[in-house]
Amino acid sequence: MSILLKPLAFILRLLWQTVFLALGQVWANKTRATLTALGIIIGVWAVISVMSGLNGMRSYVLAEFEKFGARKMWVWGQVPREKRTVMSWSDVKLSVYEANLILDRAPSIDSLSPICNNSWDVRAGSEQQPSVRVTGIWPQWHDIEDRQVIFGRPFSNIDINENRQVCLINDQGIEELKLDTDPVGEYLLLDGRRFLIVGVIETKDAGGFGGGQSRTEIFIPFSTHKMMNPYTWTNFAIQMKSPEVSEDAQAEIRFILRKHRQLGPEDEDTFNMFVLQNEIQQFNQVAKVIGLIAFIVVGISLLVGGIGIMNIMLVSVSERTREIGLRKAMGAKPPVVLTQFLTEAVVLCLLGGLIGVALAIATVQGMKNIPNLTQLEHTEVATGAVVLAVVFSAAVGIVFGMFPAIKASRLNPIDALRHE
Repeated sequence: MSILLKPLAFILRLLWQTVFLALGQVWANKTRATLTALGIIIGVWAVISVMSGLNGMRSYVLAEFEKFGARKMWVWGQVPREKRTVMSWSDVKLSVYEANLILDRAPSIDSLSPICNNSWDVRAGSEQQPSVRVTGIWPQWHDIEDRQVIFGRPFSNIDINENRQVCLINDQGIEELKLDTDPVGEYLLLDGRRFLIVGVIETKDAGGFGGGQSRTEIFIPFSTHKMMNPYTWTNFAIQMKSPEVSEDAQAEIRFILRKHRQLGPEDEDTFNMFVLQNEIQQFNQVAKVIGLIAFIVVGISLLVGGIGIMNIMLVSVSERTREIGLRKAMGAKPPVVLTQFLTEAVVLCLLGGLIGVALAIATVQGMKNIPNLTQLEHTEVATGAVVLAVVFSAAVGIVFGMFPAIKASRLNPIDALRHE
């Protein structure tokens, strides 16, 4: 056991001594070492800062996607391009019958609500809002869109089946129409028809879109909306059972609608679909490619820094030729000399890497605190980028320090002692 420990102790002592010698050389030539490591410092700083910024932007975009719901999809009727002269839009409009077919026969679908919209004048007492968006929905719409009733009650199946003239209004509409804080039980006139307010729905943040336009939203039972205007366009808002079944859900809906519409194998779909999960997957792929390109670009500066390290180490070997000859004359073996100069290169690169990490952490904190830039407020230092940058710095030291170290280890001690 002691026979095995002696070589290990020798190796550790040698590394410990060479690290201190390397730090001494760096300290003795502070300015030159700083300028030499500048490429490593900039490279590590750029790698961590860019990767952290990209991760922050990615997290922000994915969070925005999540607001819409990763399980959601939309279906609407669409006239194929080659049939626009022989087929009208009314021929491809979705129906309630098709909605029920999908619910009954598509196992990947959790819930569905047909949706139709129109703009009607709305009056509440003496207050009037022209062209307010009025949407027809099923009760399932609340869970699909994650918009719940905060006062009163949601629609029921009885409201749908009996075409009741009841409505929901958002809290922004209460303010614009000057209604009571809890207007449940009051009446509105929608396109001249009297509707009872049965509930108040939360206003969904539109992300600043819409400018100064009215943000009043009114919802009525889908069947009532169709009774008032049977020609409105119908879409389906659908919630899948999980994001992972998006492909199955699309295939099931395509099969059901094509079969019901008696489309042949050569006929194009008379409907279209949009699945948010597909967009999330595409965005993740694009984000990976951008991250890879960014890493390659900023990694070039690390290579440039490595070339600088090799250059300065060659200069160091030339300057310390007599020292190398003296050490060899006193019995230092070539591997010891090689280890010394290789360790100096690695230490210089690691010091540059650590300085770069410190600068990157400060940069990331600065990005998080930029005013009016919410896209970066959740940016965090990418741990993987830090590890990668430090490992890459050490690898640069080994790769670019190897040639000067080998040159130093091969010097003839007599020639080295004669060197002026």
